[in-house]
Amino acid sequence: MNYLRKMRGSTRGSLPRVSNSEVFWSWCGAFLAIAGVGLIHEQFFQGTAFLLMISSFGASAVLLFGAPRSPLAQPRNLVGGHLLAAFVGVAAFKLLGGQVWLAEAGAVATAIALMHLTRTLHPPGGATALLPVIGGEQIQDLGFLFVLLPVGLGVLMLLTVAVLFNNIPRTRRYPEVWL
Repeated sequence: MNYLRKMRGSTRGSLPRVSNSEVFWSWCGAFLAIAGVGLIHEQFFQGTAFLLMISSFGASAVLLFGAPRSPLAQPRNLVGGHLLAAFVGVAAFKLLGGQVWLAEAGAVATAIALMHLTRTLHPPGGATALLPVIGGEQIQDLGFLFVLLPVGLGVLMLLTVAVLFNNIPRTRRYPEVWL
């Protein structure tokens, strides 16, 4: 019965609303970061086998600009979580690619376990681990290069914008901790 009672949720109520100023700064930061990655892709990688924008960067932008003080948004988690998850995703595809469902599950579950063990938990890393398995030939042909491009370069671009932008208003600070 305790098991079922836990599913009711807590009595804490809903999260408080953030100020309009916080909404503005979150929007601007996310816009600049994603636009920067997209622009660099368009200028330097358009028409090549490489891509720079991956969907998990959108989820990282939510953390970096919507919750910059969250432990899950800190540089160690952002960079370490994505890079580790990308490596795991490529390895899972190479080892289990013939059984896609198994490679998908193995990539995400292993990435979560390793992010926990290395203290680099970053929820968008789950999507990053999944991408080499389900991303199609363009991504799968990159092999372990996927870890560096798009993931490594893209994450460094997001981090740079987060550090520079989140410290403009007096009410924001990023990062809380580097390592």
